[in-house]
Amino acid sequence: MVVGKVTLEYPVAVSVELLWKVAFSGNVSIFTKACVGMIDAIEVEGDGGPGSVTTMKLNPAVSDTKVFKTRLLSRDAAARVVKSEMVVEGELAGKFKSQVSEVKVVPAGEGACAVHMTVVYERVDGTLLPPEEEARIGQGYLGLIKKVEEYLVAHPSEFA
Repeated sequence: MVVGKVTLEYPVAVSVELLWKVAFSGNVSIFTKACVGMIDAIEVEGDGGPGSVTTMKLNPAVSDTKVFKTRLLSRDAAARVVKSEMVVEGELAGKFKSQVSEVKVVPAGEGACAVHMTVVYERVDGTLLPPEEEARIGQGYLGLIKKVEEYLVAHPSEFA
């Protein structure tokens, strides 16, 4: 069994509290609004807590991926850590056995924070992804964070 790992750190120009509230608190309506143009719709099966499945329908103009489905494993608001796994189905079932992401949001000065992300994956064929494909996985996750940051910088008091 070969396990791949992608780690990223991204500085964000908004406070840790605001980024957590909009991107990771589980409030689908404000997250969808902050990702307008990137995400067309979000559906949640369950109560939003661990075990809930979130389906994001991505705008075709932004991504070749049409739907991204995850299952929440844990959300710790005090530590600002969220862990989820990709729901492996369809064409992804032929590529991945599993893909688990963990995101931690930490303060980084006044009005700023940093996102620490780790994605651990296992492929069906037992090999590691080439570096450019690992980078694409990381950039896919960070694309959402960047979109939220962009929206919050442009609308600083909307969700405060």
